[in-house]
Amino acid sequence: MNMKSRNFRKSSKLFGALCGGLLISLPAIPQALAQESTVKVNPRPSIFSEPPYNRSQAPVSPEPGARPARPVPPTEGQLSPVPPQPVPPAEGQVSPLPPQPGARPLRPIPGDRTQQPSPPAVSNDQQPLVEPRQTPSATIALTNGMVNIRLVNNTAAKITFQVIGDTAPRSLEGKSDVTLQALKAPVTVTFERQDGGQLIVTPQGSSEPGSLEVTFKEATNAAQGRSALRIERNGSVFLN
Repeated sequence: MNMKSRNFRKSSKLFGALCGGLLISLPAIPQALAQESTVKVNPRPSIFSEPPYNRSQAPVSPEPGARPARPVPPTEGQLSPVPPQPVPPAEGQVSPLPPQPGARPLRPIPGDRTQQPSPPAVSNDQQPLVEPRQTPSATIALTNGMVNIRLVNNTAAKITFQVIGDTAPRSLEGKSDVTLQALKAPVTVTFERQDGGQLIVTPQGSSEPGSLEVTFKEATNAAQGRSALRIERNGSVFLN
């Protein structure tokens, strides 16, 4: 009996030791299987742990001597981005100044409007005056555009006269007369007293066709003095 009980106790101890070893090794089996399955499913690190998805990594500084990357030119049909340009103020406007820190915005004043200066009105008094046409001193009928002029000197002074473009200066004695024939109109005759006095000139038509008689008298007023006579193609006679 003692031998059997001893054998039974030994068997119980051995069985307990075996059961205890099994209980200790059971939790380690699932962990080993899990690690083996993880290695087989994802043998490499996740793509989110690599740049550029992994933002936690610091940017790599370029190596000394490395050339910077050139910008890629736009493809055909695309436009290069243009930076916004400041809009210049319109003519007559002032560029706005940036407000100073702490400055209060200005309030608009009622009724204060900027107006452009209106152009000055043109007064009727400033319009150019048209000189009236001079009235002829006499009118004669020309013969084929030709005229005869008889000069009569009723003064005591000698008179110098000249047909412009036709004759040289000539002298007419006091209390005498002379006739200039076949002068083609228009024609201008100048005259003056050799003593420097003024002349009153009176033109009048003659009884003969195409003839004009011009009488000279002494003038006491300088405003009455005349020094030239002109006959137009239509027979109008003007004094100057």
